[in-house]
Amino acid sequence: MEKLQSLRGMVDLLPHETIVWQKIEATAQRHFKRASVSEIRTPLLEVTDLFARGIGEATDVVGKEMYSFSDKGGRNCTLRPEGTASVVRAAIQHGLTKQGSQRFWYSGPMFRYERPQAGRQRQFHQLGLEFLGFSDPRSDVEAISIAWDLLSELGIGELKLELNSLGDKEDRVSYRNHLVTWLEQRRELLDEESRERLEKNPLRILDSKNPKTKELLLDAPKLTKTLGHKSLERFEKVQAGLNDLEIPFQLNPSLVRGLDYYSHTAFEITSSQLGAQATVCGGGRYDGLVEQLGGPATSAIGWALGMERLVLLLSQAKQNNLATKPDIYIVNRGIEAESLALVLARKLRSKGQIVEIDLSGSAFGKQLKRANRSGAELALLIGEDEAAQQQAIIKELNTKNLEGPSDKRVTIESLLARFA
Repeated sequence: MEKLQSLRGMVDLLPHETIVWQKIEATAQRHFKRASVSEIRTPLLEVTDLFARGIGEATDVVGKEMYSFSDKGGRNCTLRPEGTASVVRAAIQHGLTKQGSQRFWYSGPMFRYERPQAGRQRQFHQLGLEFLGFSDPRSDVEAISIAWDLLSELGIGELKLELNSLGDKEDRVSYRNHLVTWLEQRRELLDEESRERLEKNPLRILDSKNPKTKELLLDAPKLTKTLGHKSLERFEKVQAGLNDLEIPFQLNPSLVRGLDYYSHTAFEITSSQLGAQATVCGGGRYDGLVEQLGGPATSAIGWALGMERLVLLLSQAKQNNLATKPDIYIVNRGIEAESLALVLARKLRSKGQIVEIDLSGSAFGKQLKRANRSGAELALLIGEDEAAQQQAIIKELNTKNLEGPSDKRVTIESLLARFA
C-alpha cells in the first residue's frame, strides 16, 4: 500500500515547533491587549470575488496563486490568501465601520499556490493587525511601532525597518505613466516576468528579484519625485513620528508591496538572520479598500507577520528552549500503586502542577532514569507498600544521583496540602 504523506507545501507542526508557536501567540495576545487591539476571526473560505476586487486581478496572488474552486452550489470560492480583505469584509458586513474607528488583530492559516521555501509554505500562517477609520499619520506610526515592539519582545534580532510612500491615487497614476514610458524604452533589458508585469501591473517590477532587472532599476524614475505636496507632508510626519519613538528606519523607494490596495505608507521589517528571505513583517496604508469592497470611504492601515518565519528565526537564534518539562514525574508499579498514581496525578494537575505519569509498568530503576531525563524537579515514587499506606516517596531529581538523602516519605494528604 502506498505510504500517505502530506501535500507539498502543507507542513505538519511537530511538538517541538508547536512550543515556539505557542510562545509567539501568547506574547502577541499580551502585546495586543496592552495596545487596546481586539481579536477578530474570519472564515478560511470566502467568495473568490472578494480577493479579485480587493487584492487586484492583475496581481500574482489572484492571477497565479489562489486555491479557487466551485462548490456544490456553483459558487466560486477561494481559500483566503491573506487576511486584510476578509477582515474588511467582516467589518462591512457586520456594520463595524459605522461604529467608529476599529483596531483588530487576527491570526490563522492562509493559502497560496507558490514554490515552497524556507519560512514559506503553501499553507502558511499570518498574525496581522488592521486599523480601520484612522487617517492621521500618527496611526501609521503606532501601527509600525506595535509590530516593531512585538518583534523586539519576541527576541528577534537584527531588525531593520524599510519605509516608502506610494502617495495617493493621483500620485501613483502620474508615476505609473513616467515609469511605463521609461521601462518601454528598455523593454529588451527586462526579464520575462517583468515584461509581463509591464502590461498588467508595472509598479510590481520595482520589487523584481531578478539581479539584472534590479540593477537596471537603480536608474529608474523614483516614486518620491512625483509625490504631491500633501503626500510628501504626510510622509514627513510619519518619519518624524518614528524618530520621536527612536525606531530606526531606512527609506526604500523601490518598496511597493505586492497588493494593489496599498497607498501612502508602505513598510517592511526585515531580519538579516533569515538571509535572502529577510522580510518578517510587511504592511501599509489602504485607504481605498473598504469603499472598493462596498463599504463607506474609510482610511485604514495594517500589517501581517509570517508565523513560519518567526518560528524559523526563534529556532535559529536558539531561543526556543521551551520544551514543556513536567514539574513532577510519578514513578509507580503494582496494581494498587498504578491506580493511586492516576488519582494523584489528576489532583496535582488540578492544583496547577505539570505532571507526567509513567505508564510503562517497568522496573523502578528504568522509570527513575526516564524521570531524570524528563527535566522534572521532583519524582514521586509509589509502590505497593506506599499505596497501602496512602503514601509517596519524594525524590529530588538530578542526573548524577538517583539515590540520596533527599528522599522523603510523606502521606498523600500532606503532599496535596503542599501544593494548595
